[in-house]
Amino acid sequence: MTQAEQPQIYLLTPEIVDHAFAGTLARVLDAVPVACVRLDISTRDAAKRAQAADALREVCHARDVAIVIAGPPEEAQTWGLDGVHLGPGASVRAARKMLGPDAIVGAYAGASRHDGLNAGEAGADYVAFDAAETETFAWWSEMIELPVVAEGALDAERLASLAPVTEFFAIGDEVWAAEDPVAALQEIGAALG
Repeated sequence: MTQAEQPQIYLLTPEIVDHAFAGTLARVLDAVPVACVRLDISTRDAAKRAQAADALREVCHARDVAIVIAGPPEEAQTWGLDGVHLGPGASVRAARKMLGPDAIVGAYAGASRHDGLNAGEAGADYVAFDAAETETFAWWSEMIELPVVAEGALDAERLASLAPVTEFFAIGDEVWAAEDPVAALQEIGAALG
């Protein structure tokens, strides 16, 4: 595998983002190459979501890192983010129409090839699988040109087995649960190549 073919890191925020998190994220992004950050907070409070989006957008854009949000596409549009990560049942076509051709529109497909294919046909820029067998990633990599993201339960063994057939690894709790998030992500980055 050449350097250009190495999987990239797609960094997920914690479900709860406090005021200090922007500084932590800045240190992590300064230390390890990250392709994209996904604002993945659990609160539905619009003011808190907007505040987090504003703070993290500044950190990401200052480092030329794309930032998407897990949520409705209106949030990405309103808060000047680079795109959206859609959950099950969300319309990729509607998100693409709203955000335009240059926005990132990603779709979660669980372990379903069918859902992944439908998302790709509807205009998704990537499909994310979790709980999928290595065979699903291998099949996707061989048959489909659309980039694939692996997420969920990514230990060293799983990273190694999926690296040849995955474009992006969605890393989150593996980093934020560590005492030193920078060191944790550096270790993961080193394992990828």
